[in-house]
Amino acid sequence: MFTGIVEELGEIVAVEPEGDSARFTIRGPLVTRDAVHGASIAVNGVCLTVVETKDEAFTADVMKETLDRSALGALAPGSRVNLERPVRLSDRLGGHLVQGHVDGVGEIVSREPGDRWEVVTVALPAALARYVVDKGSITIDGVSLTVVEAGADRFTVSLIPTTLALTTLGLKGPGDPVNLEVDVVAKYVERMIGDRAVDTRAIDTGAIGGRA
Repeated sequence: MFTGIVEELGEIVAVEPEGDSARFTIRGPLVTRDAVHGASIAVNGVCLTVVETKDEAFTADVMKETLDRSALGALAPGSRVNLERPVRLSDRLGGHLVQGHVDGVGEIVSREPGDRWEVVTVALPAALARYVVDKGSITIDGVSLTVVEAGADRFTVSLIPTTLALTTLGLKGPGDPVNLEVDVVAKYVERMIGDRAVDTRAIDTGAIGGRA
């Protein structure tokens, strides 16, 4: 579990194709400092498992499913990436609950500079739009952000100077893909409400319960 508070701006050192998967080597002195084999590190919002560490870098295997469902497949040596270690139970929850399970890939549509911030518009898959609401939480490339305005196929966020300086969101422009993870709470609520609706319909039609 993560919080979407990026700890370090890392760099892709190597990408080695291995059949339908790939092995990534990622430089990140801070997150690698206490990493061990089997540890988890979020890379642009994708939870990856550390295979080994060496020279302030770590390697991780990325399966086909992850490459297909995220923007990691677009990365190459030299690409900058957002890195975060898992949250500890004793840590403050600075962002929101982030699983590191990407729900889909969005695309930056536009950037509008302000006096001290930028408003960024991101297009998202239609299936994810119902989970995005004004002032709700969303994760973009592993960064916990608050939605300013939610639309049918896009949403906007405001990026403060710290976010622009310390994450990849300060480097990306229109057309660039980004990993999206919606608020997991919204998905659980949808599932519970959906199950309750099914139960109610079943009771109304006599499908549940015995005869008196």
